Amino acid sequence: MKKFFEEFKTFISKGNVLSMAIGIIIGGAFNDIVNSLINDVIMPVIGRLLSGVSFNNWYIPLTGEKYESFAQAQAAGAPMITIGHFISAVINFFIIALVLFAIMKAANKATALATKKAEEAKKEEAPAAPSEEVLLLREIRDSLKKSK
Repeated sequence: MKKFFEEFKTFISKGNVLSMAIGIIIGGAFNDIVNSLINDVIMPVIGRLLSGVSFNNWYIPLTGEKYESFAQAQAAGAPMITIGHFISAVINFFIIALVLFAIMKAANKATALATKKAEEAKKEEAPAAPSEEVLLLREIRDSLKKSK
């Protein structure tokens, strides 16, 4: 049992696990921001463009009964398909995907730039390979030293 906890301690203290945990926490906070952007900014604008229609009020009651509003259907406990919530979720997904695509594209570009700079620095540090003439002259010099 002691070995198990030692292995777990090693696993948990690795940088990758900590980075992943931080990423998950930041992702949760980012999700709240995106949900607010969708529900508080984008959906009201879309609703205004569609003559005041609110997606949150789009639903289909599965009982076949008619309700005057979404709130009444909820209060009655009616089973329903909430189309508006689905539309919000789809828009939410596309915004998150777009933002993550932009972040990954920027990260890939930064990584490629850093790799290119590192390769250029290596080329500058490495001495140029000697030409064939220099190699031939070195051979002749070494042969003359051996013959003396």
